[in-house]
Amino acid sequence: MTALSVLDLSPIVEGSNASQSLANSLDLARHAERLGYRRYWLAEHHNMPGIASAATSVVIAHVAGGTTTIRVGAGGIMLPNHSPLVIAEQFGTLNALHPGRIDLGLGRAPGTDMGTARALRRNLEAGADSFPQDVVELMGYFQPAEDGQRIRAVPGEGEQVPIWILGSSLYGAQLAAMLGLPYAFASHFAPAELDHALEIYRSRFQPSKQLDKPYVMLGLNVFAAPSDAEARLCSPRCSRPSSICAPAGPAACRRRSTDMSATSTRWPKPCSTRRCPAPSSAPRKRSGKASRRSCSAPAPTS
Repeated sequence: MTALSVLDLSPIVEGSNASQSLANSLDLARHAERLGYRRYWLAEHHNMPGIASAATSVVIAHVAGGTTTIRVGAGGIMLPNHSPLVIAEQFGTLNALHPGRIDLGLGRAPGTDMGTARALRRNLEAGADSFPQDVVELMGYFQPAEDGQRIRAVPGEGEQVPIWILGSSLYGAQLAAMLGLPYAFASHFAPAELDHALEIYRSRFQPSKQLDKPYVMLGLNVFAAPSDAEARLCSPRCSRPSSICAPAGPAACRRRSTDMSATSTRWPKPCSTRRCPAPSSAPRKRSGKASRRSCSAPAPTS
């Protein structure tokens, strides 16, 4: 049976606030846990009035503390916004509090507009271009400390927090394959690249201490309503990648993910086709605002 997971942005619906949205996220996570979902991931976005998950590691602590068995993690942390040491300490702390239940997905986009990205990190020169090196540095902080090691993540060292690479292009597929890491592909907003990205990831995968064979998770849009007819009515109104479908209640119109198992020191370079854009010298620009759209279908009550 295919394992299912949930990707949540803690949407703030019209007339509500961040406090209620974060309570809704915990309520949905508890529902997902009871229904047997494998993971509950939160996404990092900034300067967006419709999203409450900006402080992603804090929200993860909130959800993990209110659940008992489901894995909780980031889908993902936008590493160009942070220093690798800070993320190692944050997720090392989370794993110390909730052993064996924390995932760390990493992305190279800023998750916001360029002005906000500058406010977050101040120095964008060491942003997306240094993403592979930052991932390797972060992985190193989770290893047991060596004699004489001057910089250590405490908590963090020896925690062995599972790291995933997130992506919507071929760049992430190449990097995940090179480092031997699991790969989460955003097919909910880049479906045209799905087959090509998975082909590259599986064919170039190099086994690592974390993973001996390729492992893929796909992001898919799922629209939930009391009936198929109401879900179809909801779907076209809430299918844009930047939109948040927000009927009243926590359990409707959230993104879900599917886990699927599958059978050099040079960093990935763009291929020669138009389907593989060259890595930008700055983080890719994403929409600075999240639209808040209401579906006419009422939320499920269970």
